[in-house]
Amino acid sequence: MTNKATFGAGCFWGVEAAFRTCKGVVSTSVGYMGGHFEHPSYLDVLSRITGHAEVCQVEYDPAVVSYETLLDRFWSIHDPTSLNRQGADRGEQYRSVIFYHTPAQEQIARHSKEQLERSRKYDKAIVTQIQPASTYWLAEEYHQQYLAKKRSKSL
Repeated sequence: MTNKATFGAGCFWGVEAAFRTCKGVVSTSVGYMGGHFEHPSYLDVLSRITGHAEVCQVEYDPAVVSYETLLDRFWSIHDPTSLNRQGADRGEQYRSVIFYHTPAQEQIARHSKEQLERSRKYDKAIVTQIQPASTYWLAEEYHQQYLAKKRSKSL
């Protein structure tokens, strides 16, 4: 049995690459969540008219990797204090967000965020949103495992 986890932490290519290497992750895909527009395309999301975040959806085996471990990876791969921006990428589609699929995931995510805030690792406030998962719109095929495909072509 697998569970789902969905994270937004900037450009979904890098987020997916970071989760694909986690032991216990069965599959990853990239897409869009959290908006108000049906069947968004990459260009729709890029134009900032849909309200969606670029996300990575992770299917994982909870007997091998815990949701807490996935959250640790999420926090480590981006700056959770940067509002609607990661590196050079700007816009609400690049926001830091955890979309939870169950009440247990919500509770664990909120606790994880609180622990990070209490650690004082960051000088600024953590702006990561924690929201219920909504419709997941799979991104176009050329976005799936983009960085892995790019690396294999350059070998």
